[in-house]
Amino acid sequence: MCESNTAGPRHVACIMDGNGRWAKARGKARLFGHHAGARRVKEVVKACPDLGVEYLTVFAFSTENWKRTQAEVAGLMKLFRRYIQSEANELLSAGVRVRFIGDRVRLDPKLVKMMDQLELLTSKNDKLHMTVALNYGGRDEIGRATKRLASEVAAGRVKPSDVDETTLARYLDTCFLPDPDLVIRTSGEARISNFLLWQSAYAEYEFIDTLWPDFTADIFAQTVSRYGKRERRYGAVVA
Repeated sequence: MCESNTAGPRHVACIMDGNGRWAKARGKARLFGHHAGARRVKEVVKACPDLGVEYLTVFAFSTENWKRTQAEVAGLMKLFRRYIQSEANELLSAGVRVRFIGDRVRLDPKLVKMMDQLELLTSKNDKLHMTVALNYGGRDEIGRATKRLASEVAAGRVKPSDVDETTLARYLDTCFLPDPDLVIRTSGEARISNFLLWQSAYAEYEFIDTLWPDFTADIFAQTVSRYGKRERRYGAVVA
């Protein structure tokens, strides 16, 4: 099976890398870069509808990011709370539906409450579906999904013979999302860093040298445009 990309990617996922290096190059603390990166998220969100992007998923904080310094982690959590508080009404008026994926157990209850409130506030929007991966890791997600599915099998609600990849996908954090068509990673690093491992099986990847705080809406548009020149084969051979 082959598929033309002339309509552009419906779902774009972003690994927003390079905030710390961007700040260091300017003699600033890493959190300075994270704040600059948050402003770029806002620009990309605004650009999506005009580019035909219906779904945007951003990697905000990974399960591995807890290994960073306590000061940086605390600063990031404060930034997430501030972003939700300052952007909620604008996201609502812009027609953006916001949802979060990842394991919320380790997150501060106040932050989780704000996440829940933002999800509820924007639940009727459909101009853009924005998903924020917070305390997220692909392997962790698959592990949690497998536990939930195993519990259903043990309780007799799912037959072992009915378990296949479609069944497991229903237990993933992203069960409400189509798989990403395009995954973008900034900062020049060419790795996927445990992001959407299951969902990106047939996604197209773009590894961009630009650091995330310099990743403008114009660069985003150019990257989305390049997707249209690719041919998605899904394992098939083109004659």
